[in-house]
Amino acid sequence: MRDSIAGRSLRQSDGLVCSRGFAALKRGLNSPVGLRVLLLVFVTIAIVFSVLPLLHYFRGRTIFDYKLWYDTGKHVLAGDEIFFFRSGKYDFMYPPPCALFLGGASLLGQGGLIFLLVAINSAAWFCSAKLSAILVTGHQRTTNPWLYLVPSLLVIVYIWSSYHLGQPNLVLLALMLSAFVALRAEREIIAGGLIASAAAIKAFPVMAIIYLLYRRYWTAAASLVVALVFLLLLLPASFRGFERAWRDLEKWSAGMLKYSEVSVGQRPMRSYTWKNQSLVGVSNRLLRHVDADAASAPHQPVYVNFADLKFSVVNTIVIAFALALGTIFVAVLPQRGIRTAESNAIAFALLLLLILMVTPLSFGYFFCWLMLPFAVVTQRVLLGKGSAIVWWSLPALALLALGLIFPRGAQLYGNTFFATLLLFIGLATDLSHFKRTGQPIAT
Repeated sequence: MRDSIAGRSLRQSDGLVCSRGFAALKRGLNSPVGLRVLLLVFVTIAIVFSVLPLLHYFRGRTIFDYKLWYDTGKHVLAGDEIFFFRSGKYDFMYPPPCALFLGGASLLGQGGLIFLLVAINSAAWFCSAKLSAILVTGHQRTTNPWLYLVPSLLVIVYIWSSYHLGQPNLVLLALMLSAFVALRAEREIIAGGLIASAAAIKAFPVMAIIYLLYRRYWTAAASLVVALVFLLLLLPASFRGFERAWRDLEKWSAGMLKYSEVSVGQRPMRSYTWKNQSLVGVSNRLLRHVDADAASAPHQPVYVNFADLKFSVVNTIVIAFALALGTIFVAVLPQRGIRTAESNAIAFALLLLLILMVTPLSFGYFFCWLMLPFAVVTQRVLLGKGSAIVWWSLPALALLALGLIFPRGAQLYGNTFFATLLLFIGLATDLSHFKRTGQPIAT
């Protein structure tokens, strides 16, 4: 009996110590000194992430896409073709305006280009964290450090991938979040221009126009179209001439807007492999007998399919699933009269999740976009309203963690896609409850 009482007392004492320790940590982080320490940690990590690609360059090691960006920029400056086939695919697969930017950046030399791009990534990371906090709280001066710390930590692997590989998805996230903030402030022209800028770097953010049209953001949708025409055609024409700019756009469209049994766009070796975590990629490798490995050299094929359906049947399933997700998204959106900053943040998070899932190609670094959904979850927990969404978030985090333990094995079966789907269902359930009652789920 005494041992039982002693054990109970010890556990209570440990719990009290942990509770007090967490409270002290919370007070420390919320203090001005704590915020400065958090900013210092961010700067330190950003510097480390930035220095490593530069070290790879100076040591003559692989610099991944940074080399492609430099070579593309040199082609632009020389007036050469941007899109040409090599080994059955385009080397450069991004829209023409992206190539123009790289042309200017390549003037700095390859080391200078890497330095510029990692600096832009760092600024985009900082802005994304700040804008996510603004969206979930509805306040410009958001000082709660947890809203900056937790979402960034949960996607830190994808943030590192953006630096490591030289990918612009953090920049796309910052542009999309800026557009959402502009929509909230009723600055629709700016919002449309920002989304168009993201689409001019990588095409897939243009899907947000469907949301703008459904929400009757007519000015934002028109601004997006006008800005996109300017960025895709008129801006390149001012440097390369109208005929050359039109041919560039035609070649890019013809090469990238492809979908067949063996390839999506210009990714024949990666379209249906474990690296593609989109609905299209996961469905094809789980429902068709296709090689799920991403190796370019001759290798032993890897198959993970549960069925061997025809390509047309898989497409029917993909379209039906995408329409179901879109229908759920539309069904849970509150009407204009009852929207709040909180409901808008959830809606924007759902939009990002939906785009991540239905875009044909969605590689690991794309999922730095989970920063806003995780910021929503963090805010809900901080407000004491997160018990319901936590039940969806925890298994989603567990699936993402499997990708750290078994990087290839977990992604073969679409762990990142299914984690995104769980977050989508959880946030959609929360927003549906808000739409019916005017209050988010608090139990």
